[in-house]
Amino acid sequence: MAERTKAHELAEKQREISVSEFFAKNRHLLGFDNPRKALLMAVKEAVDNSLDACEEARILPEIYVELQQIKEDRFKVIVEDNGPGIVKEQIPKIFGKLLYGSKFHRLRCSRGQQGIGISAVLLYGQLTTGKGMHVTSRIGPKHQAHYFEIHLDTQRNEPIIREDKTVEWKREHGTRIEIELQGTYQKGKQSADEYIKEIALINPHAQIIYKTPEKETLTYARGVTDLPKEAKEIKPHPYGVELGVLIRMLQSTKAGTISIFLHNDFSRISPQLASEICEKAKVNPRARPSTIARDEAEVLYNTIQSTKIIAPPTDCLSPLGEEASIKGLKKEINAEFYCAATRPPSVYRGNPFLIEVALAYGGSLEKEEHVKIMRFANRVPLLYQQGACATTEAIIDTAWKSYGLNQSKESIPVGPVVIVIHMNSVWVPFTSEAKEAIAHYPEIIKEMKLALQEAGRQMASYIRKTVKAREQQERVNLFEKYIPELASALSGLSGEKKTLIEEALQKVLKKGLKELLAEVKEAEKTEIKGKNVAFGEKQSTLGELDGV
Repeated sequence: MAERTKAHELAEKQREISVSEFFAKNRHLLGFDNPRKALLMAVKEAVDNSLDACEEARILPEIYVELQQIKEDRFKVIVEDNGPGIVKEQIPKIFGKLLYGSKFHRLRCSRGQQGIGISAVLLYGQLTTGKGMHVTSRIGPKHQAHYFEIHLDTQRNEPIIREDKTVEWKREHGTRIEIELQGTYQKGKQSADEYIKEIALINPHAQIIYKTPEKETLTYARGVTDLPKEAKEIKPHPYGVELGVLIRMLQSTKAGTISIFLHNDFSRISPQLASEICEKAKVNPRARPSTIARDEAEVLYNTIQSTKIIAPPTDCLSPLGEEASIKGLKKEINAEFYCAATRPPSVYRGNPFLIEVALAYGGSLEKEEHVKIMRFANRVPLLYQQGACATTEAIIDTAWKSYGLNQSKESIPVGPVVIVIHMNSVWVPFTSEAKEAIAHYPEIIKEMKLALQEAGRQMASYIRKTVKAREQQERVNLFEKYIPELASALSGLSGEKKTLIEEALQKVLKKGLKELLAEVKEAEKTEIKGKNVAFGEKQSTLGELDGV
């Protein structure tokens, strides 16, 4: 019998695994499943960073994106912005170190959260081409532009700087990245082209110039000139903190007493409420937080959960707004009717969020196909895993037949409609690190359904008033077209003059039109009023009916 391996021999084989090594072997977790998706993810992460940087600096974004095809399966991705730039010392770590960033511990609405995205692009490019990322950045007209060539040491999760120099650059401030990677370019759904179109729709304040691998230049002009509302950072809400996190916070806080800790380190806890919680938990409010034992912390945690505390503040959110939603939709979708609905802020696990929905109906949209769904989280398009997303469940669970669309049981509705659904939150619960689908929290799905129903009622009102009237008008026009032939046939049968029969038929037709007009005007009285309803160039047929 072979001698068993000794414990110390096993121990010699064990070593620490770098996060970069882990993701190098499991890059599908970051969304780099295949060459086509990898090209999209590279563009997505770079553009998201540019938009976040511009908005935080209160600069209207001007972003240039270019895809250059070098070989059949190799591309160079270039993304340039007019943002605030990055200080020299931070450039290598931001682009060459996974899980490095300023947004993970911050509770405020932003696109990036984990500090993985752009460094994952470098990791993938380095794995597939052996080349690094070229970064140029400038923080102002009085400062020089700095150029770096950066690689990533996957064993240590640290940047390797291959080149560092100052260069001449036309921009007064901003950042430009260039990276080669293995990819596949295809037009259509789930492509880089689709991502750029949707990012322009949900960010109507941004100007984006996109140069495709086919050397076609597409310009997405701004739809609005106002920046989104600036989101403010908030402290964690007590309901969103778990026991282990509370224990860690007690050990690391700078507060001198438990009472001050509760008031300073959480939102919505006043000094009076902090004293009340301590009294209920039988904890000395003047005790030092670091002296609280685990059992005492658990009692304190349970007391917090059973205490009535108002919802967290919502100035940490940055919603698009109904007017901007409609303008963004009009800019990219050719339809005849647009509407939008924004729900009041709500909470899941102590995290504030709100849901926005916009609909486009008619125009050039296909009548016999499933509605087109555009999903967004913090102004970022979600192009993959639609079936696994909470947005899809909310759409399927909504009774669209009540709003004028066809829908089979437990399926996506059919009709000439685009549905835009946007979640805005300090922490979006994605189903994976690739950030492609929103998790199925009941609170989130409920708010999505309510927003869809609100927008659906507006669309149904338009369909009843206008679309039905137009269909009736088309029937009338068809009948009017055959009046001469009908009159001629009736004249032959009855012996009456053809002209008299035509006049009689016209009177019948006018009477029917007057009754129809009365019905449409009655429906108009019940129309949902407000600024969140917008019409395109094709208006109601009321004017046509009045002129008959």
